[in-house]
Amino acid sequence: MLTYLIFVVPPALLAMYAQAILKSRYAKAQKAPCQYTGYQAARAILDSAGLQSVQIERIAGSLTDHYDPRAKVLRLSENSYSGHNLASVGVAAHEAGHAIQDASHYKLMVLRQMAVPLASLGSNSAMALIVAGAALQITGLLLAGVAAFGMVALFQIINLPVEYDASSRAKKLLGSLGFVPAKDAPIVKGVLSAAALTYVAAMLSSVAVFLYYLLSATRSRD
Repeated sequence: MLTYLIFVVPPALLAMYAQAILKSRYAKAQKAPCQYTGYQAARAILDSAGLQSVQIERIAGSLTDHYDPRAKVLRLSENSYSGHNLASVGVAAHEAGHAIQDASHYKLMVLRQMAVPLASLGSNSAMALIVAGAALQITGLLLAGVAAFGMVALFQIINLPVEYDASSRAKKLLGSLGFVPAKDAPIVKGVLSAAALTYVAAMLSSVAVFLYYLLSATRSRD
């Protein structure tokens, strides 16, 4: 039990901290007005990259924004789509950054897409295999579960630089296209940096849990 806590608690605390920081900075950025909406910023960024064919759709929810590389569609939540504030344009620009990564065949973006099915398979099967292996004392099942969870951890490792790159593109494009003046750039940077920290926490959590189960499986085999 102590070993589990050592592996799991620090990343969990970091995740809580990251979420609190993101919530605070996002709320601050929502109160910072911008003459453009998130839709307008995203559309201009896509068009500047020659991606007029990429459509932008409005979807329900809050912070449900994402780019779908299969459908070539950028989906923005209601707040991001129509909001006249720095939070909206920052989030929208980040997702537009993913569309540019996809169009330019950014290597890690391609690798991430290849890893999605494996991560999904691992997420759905890992715990069942681990529990079954431990309960039945079948080392092979336990190791299969650990390997499945390793796919999830691998996806998070690949995902981290992809997210950082999208945020970097967003900050540069918002400035160069004139959507965010220099005096307001730190607010957008703060939101995107806080969002990136949540991906760091997710990656560390996945890796830590994978290492814990790997250690447990190794001990069980010995």
